[in-house]
Amino acid sequence: MSEALTLSAETRERAGKGASRAMRLQGRVPAVVYGNKQEPLSIHVEEKVLVKMLNTGHFMNSVVMIEGTGEQIRTLPKDVQFHPVTDRPLHVDFLRIGEHTSVHVNVPVVFTDEEKSPGIKRGGVLNVVAHELELIVDAAEIPDEISISLEGLEVGSSIHISQVTLPAGAKVNHAETDFTVATIVAPSALKSSEGDSETAEGAGEEASE
Repeated sequence: MSEALTLSAETRERAGKGASRAMRLQGRVPAVVYGNKQEPLSIHVEEKVLVKMLNTGHFMNSVVMIEGTGEQIRTLPKDVQFHPVTDRPLHVDFLRIGEHTSVHVNVPVVFTDEEKSPGIKRGGVLNVVAHELELIVDAAEIPDEISISLEGLEVGSSIHISQVTLPAGAKVNHAETDFTVATIVAPSALKSSEGDSETAEGAGEEASE
């Protein structure tokens, strides 16, 4: 389960591009907290701390507890705007949530036990179709990742979402009910050599005729 992060913030008295630019020069990032039928709250956070959280790789699917605004606010990051050249964070949107609110999060998929896959041992290649899964899950039960074992899988095997173990109460937000998450395919070298041999056989047959 993803642990809640804590982020200190201060309220913003001034809005607008000029005020936001001045904050960024001071190493602060403007942000807004909205949702849960409450008025939006304009805040700013320390850029260094925010960047450190972003670098964890699971900031966008973690509950972030915002402190320093007079109350502790439970939120989920919804959007981060970055500078197109420097990649510095320019603005963050946080969604207010309750402790057990159902939230939509994109959770990365991690594959394990490659060494236990006969297909991969024989040179098969793991073709990942879904690198992330969009889950609808209790905010208190957001996983860091979804782990999928490749044990026993042969070349040609497919992993469908129905075979994946999800957190209790979680469901996938996807139009297809049993979509493919990954497959183990034959290596391209094997495919091309098979194709060449078939071509050669066909040419031999034509020549014999």
